[in-house]
Amino acid sequence: MFADRNDAGQKLARELARQLSGFDHKMALVVALPRGGVPVAEQVAEALDLPLDILLVRKVGAPGYPEVAIGAISDGEKMQLTINREVCDQLGLDDEEVRDLAQEVLPELERRKRLYCGDRPTLAVKGRPVIVVDDGAATGATLRIALRVLRERGATRLIVALPVAPVDVVEKLHALAEDVICLEIPSSFRAVGAHYRDFRQVDDQEVVRILEQANGACDHRLH
Repeated sequence: MFADRNDAGQKLARELARQLSGFDHKMALVVALPRGGVPVAEQVAEALDLPLDILLVRKVGAPGYPEVAIGAISDGEKMQLTINREVCDQLGLDDEEVRDLAQEVLPELERRKRLYCGDRPTLAVKGRPVIVVDDGAATGATLRIALRVLRERGATRLIVALPVAPVDVVEKLHALAEDVICLEIPSSFRAVGAHYRDFRQVDDQEVVRILEQANGACDHRLH
């Protein structure tokens, strides 16, 4: 059980520092998945003295069951879609239906990009190790597309850092990343929020504040 996302991030930072002790991570970049992953990643980036950025990935929810991920999309020159085949087969959804539902999610993704990033360019991942942080994973659909996008953008090593996730998700992530560090892998997993005492929603203002603060710290290190 984590008190809140800050607590989870501090514990995750300590575990990352321990497990990465034999690897020079000074060139690494911490990438958070908004919105819930941003406060967690803030603690990781501060503790490891690394720059922080975000990757905008949005879950595509099932019709009538928005919390059930049938896929995920990411921003970029063109929409990138990952389909959760197992869930779609269970619900009887074909690829075309998932693409149509993804198009409905795209405007919110674009809104967040304008709000969170403005005119600020994203930090380059090419040639760098990347630590990908979220506040937990239930299906891993969002993380899978994030890892694929970061690999395509040239990340040399992908390290997934999570406070909590079910065992089957952790196993799938191991196939996509060099390292998967997950603090809690419960045998009985219900939802990410069940492992936090305080799991209140992270709002846009908090994300913007954290990114502006992190961007200022990054500029200070570069100068």
